[in-house]
Amino acid sequence: MAGRIPQHFIDDLLARVNIVDVIDGRVKLKRAGKNYSALCPFHKEKSPSFSVSPDKQFYYCFGCGAGGNALGFLMEYERLSFPEAVEELARLAGMEVPREHDRPADLAREQQIKTQFSVLEQANQFYQQMLRHSPNRQSAVDYLKRRGLNGQIAARFQIGFAPPGWDNLISYLGNQAAAPDDIVTQLERSGLVIHNEERHRYYDRFRDRIMFPIRDMRGRVIGFGGRVLGDEKPKYLNSPETDTFHKGKELYGLYEARQHSNHLDRLLIVEGYMDVVSLAQHGITWAVATLGTATTAQHLERIFKIVPEVIFCFDGDNAGRQAARRALDTTLPVIRDGQQARFLFLPEGEDPDTLVRKEGEAAFSQRVSEALPLSEFFFRALSEGSDLSSMDGRARFSTQALPLIQSMQPSLLQQMMMDRICEITGLSLEQLSSVIDLHRVTEPAPEAASRAPSRTPTSLPPEYAPPAADYADYGQLAPSDEPRPPTAQHTGNRSNRSRGSHLNLVNSAISILLHRPALAAQLPAASELEGISEPNIELLVALIDYLQTTPGASLGTLLVDWQLDNTHAAWLMMLNEIAHLDPILAGVDAGGLLSDTYSRLLERKVESRLDQLLKKQRQTPLTDNEKKQLQELLMRSPPSSH
Repeated sequence: MAGRIPQHFIDDLLARVNIVDVIDGRVKLKRAGKNYSALCPFHKEKSPSFSVSPDKQFYYCFGCGAGGNALGFLMEYERLSFPEAVEELARLAGMEVPREHDRPADLAREQQIKTQFSVLEQANQFYQQMLRHSPNRQSAVDYLKRRGLNGQIAARFQIGFAPPGWDNLISYLGNQAAAPDDIVTQLERSGLVIHNEERHRYYDRFRDRIMFPIRDMRGRVIGFGGRVLGDEKPKYLNSPETDTFHKGKELYGLYEARQHSNHLDRLLIVEGYMDVVSLAQHGITWAVATLGTATTAQHLERIFKIVPEVIFCFDGDNAGRQAARRALDTTLPVIRDGQQARFLFLPEGEDPDTLVRKEGEAAFSQRVSEALPLSEFFFRALSEGSDLSSMDGRARFSTQALPLIQSMQPSLLQQMMMDRICEITGLSLEQLSSVIDLHRVTEPAPEAASRAPSRTPTSLPPEYAPPAADYADYGQLAPSDEPRPPTAQHTGNRSNRSRGSHLNLVNSAISILLHRPALAAQLPAASELEGISEPNIELLVALIDYLQTTPGASLGTLLVDWQLDNTHAAWLMMLNEIAHLDPILAGVDAGGLLSDTYSRLLERKVESRLDQLLKKQRQTPLTDNEKKQLQELLMRSPPSSH
């Protein structure tokens, strides 16, 4: 953990730098009397209202109100944190940032990080020298020429060469160091050498590869990527995770893109180092690459702090479409109003490097301008394989799309995408909100599948323990807790329900089926439940019948089908209510519990019919069929029941 920056140093730093020099290197200033003026970099304007005062060492925009000192400008313009802005300003002034440390461990760690950066930069210089002077350099030079790179672009990205051999880097830096053993330790911590414990020796991680240094926002080397010259595997090798390098956060080419342009407004995310370098050589200097991993939420949050627009670039093959779908899923929860994401698909068999060399910057830029907006790609990707002209197809589409849209930040884009769902399904926003609510609460918990199944009541968690020792009564409500008719009062105030509320048998079965609709296929025909006198039994019969008789049935199709049928409105309200009750799926075998629940309902049907016949027998003679039925029921009923 870095120590605090002393206030006296910050004051001294601001006294040493000239705010005009800091801003003029990023925004073109013009003299205006005693001050300087420019178009404001923080909002769009046609006439300059941005003023910089060298006397006061202060900037101010009369249009948007932005203002501050040199540190504030760097934080706003470069999207830097306060410590990062101090570091950058100190670099411009040629000063070292001191730290105040509360613990010796903090001081030791900071010194270790500084040493690591130094070792990485020395390695970077070594690889660049090897590209110019190594006896084995020709194969690397020929490779870069075949890929169309010139010396100027190679110098801009500081491309180097790791010659063949086991310990070239170790030997070079060891000869430069006063303590060779210490430099080997630092090289290992920096991810540049590997320790073979069996042979008790160290060797270079990168050998016979083109080397691409990965630099952070301040231009410091934090790691490397190496590409083989032939077809060996792995084609690309990245530095491992270290104290300075975290591949899930960093982007190759971001430093170079920001150095080339004072004010970026978009970034193109590609796959490989060579894609970034080749695009830059052809004039597309705003491309970056992830480092051997898919784009993460951390990547996007960082990018959107720098630019308002990101364009994902993918191959047009199956793998490219799958990667695009993963990028879509990652982007949806991150993107906000004022930000934009688009998706560019290249012709199959092409990548940015080959395509820009083949057709040039203008044609490639035209492709970028035609990239699909996020919303368009979203609806195109999710509608693949669904027949939106059919009710079932729209239901399947909605089941996939609604949770993704709901994961988004509240925004105009989210609202517009919901409106589009309304157009596709023919449902209102109010109905869709009900569908989303029901879908969310009926999704099985992620950990449920990993829990050990059990059908014995003693293994249930305490909050789901049966109210009595008799397992036949498990899940029954007390008489005063019997469900009320599906009225508006019944569907409200769910939060007042106690955590330990239990469902009756019918509601238990409904709750299980809402969580696991596929289990309906294991049950006997729904018609066998007809004739049972239990609250909500008609809803359970209808639910089972729908799931058993509708091809491709799911909760999504049921919601859409029943929404379109006004006669099912009360049932949908009841489903929503039951779904909000505490589920009884935790720690039990859902299929087994559903089977047991179904069996007990059938037993109640038998008992109910038996009671009817016994009561009738006391009042009037039974028919022959009734007598036969009574005899069969008495044979099935436990002796102590009557």
